[in-house]
Amino acid sequence: VQLQASGGGLVQAGGSLRLSCTASGRTFSSYNMGWFRQTPGKERDFVAAISRSGGRTIYADSVKGRFTISRDNGENTVYLQMNSLKPEGTAVYYCAADLLARSQTATHYDYWGQGTLVTVSS
Repeated sequence: VQLQASGGGLVQAGGSLRLSCTASGRTFSSYNMGWFRQTPGKERDFVAAISRSGGRTIYADSVKGRFTISRDNGENTVYLQMNSLKPEGTAVYYCAADLLARSQTATHYDYWGQGTLVTVSS
């Protein structure tokens, strides 16, 4: 599976962005999908994950109520709608695919996209 993330950019605090991650191949619906974010010198942090069918989601406490993960298996795409963005949300955001579980642990994921930069100005 090859993943291509897009949708990052510069936004003011309180604003919104929607990230997209499109997968190649015919097996997208076989994978649980996740979003992580990373700032320089720090580990990759879990943001959100969604089950294969899209019926189950999980979020980091820091984004609950503000971010929404969703997927369209017909379009081989997973989304991350980010509302009420905060400056501490500035990071490179990565999408990832996990065959086995809807995990919060980066090392469990099998495939990664290249990342898209989100910058939130104060």
